[in-house]
Amino acid sequence: MLKRVTTWLADYAANEDPLAAAGNVVALVLAGNQPFYPLYVVLLAGTEGLPWVLLTMVSLPFFFSVPAIARRHPRLGRVALALITTTNTVFCSWMLGEPSGTELFLLPCAALAGLLFWPSERLIMLPLAALPVLSFWLLHGHYSPPPHLYTPEGYGALLTMNAVSAGMISIFLGIVFSRLYAAPKR
Repeated sequence: MLKRVTTWLADYAANEDPLAAAGNVVALVLAGNQPFYPLYVVLLAGTEGLPWVLLTMVSLPFFFSVPAIARRHPRLGRVALALITTTNTVFCSWMLGEPSGTELFLLPCAALAGLLFWPSERLIMLPLAALPVLSFWLLHGHYSPPPHLYTPEGYGALLTMNAVSAGMISIFLGIVFSRLYAAPKR
């Protein structure tokens, strides 16, 4: 059963455009992690944020749809992934509050947008890579209050978790996209 699921996921992520295929892998890993994020928040910061913290999973179907979009329009799939990651990060930054450190995920969002496009697509890549930076610049310190405020200890634990997670996602992006260097040139 597990082998069939992994085979199906690999087929679903496959794409003739190597950047779209890499983006599809990233999208599916992010979709797969969505259900666990609220669990981590509850374990680290307590159950008082329920049911609001469950809304951090709202982007799961959007991440999961990226390979389907990329199958028909590879560039559009890559654009969608860049927009979904940034939008999800901004939403979760508001949902959990700035002290949670969720805004740190804007860094891998910018890196991902920079990695998803070919040199000939810089006019698409540059605005999408700038969007997370611009989002931080415009929104940091200006979010409306979140639906639930955690304790200072809870926010400290969330900040640590999100800092480590943003670093791990950045490393994961390096692993996924570095495989393209070993592939034949486009």
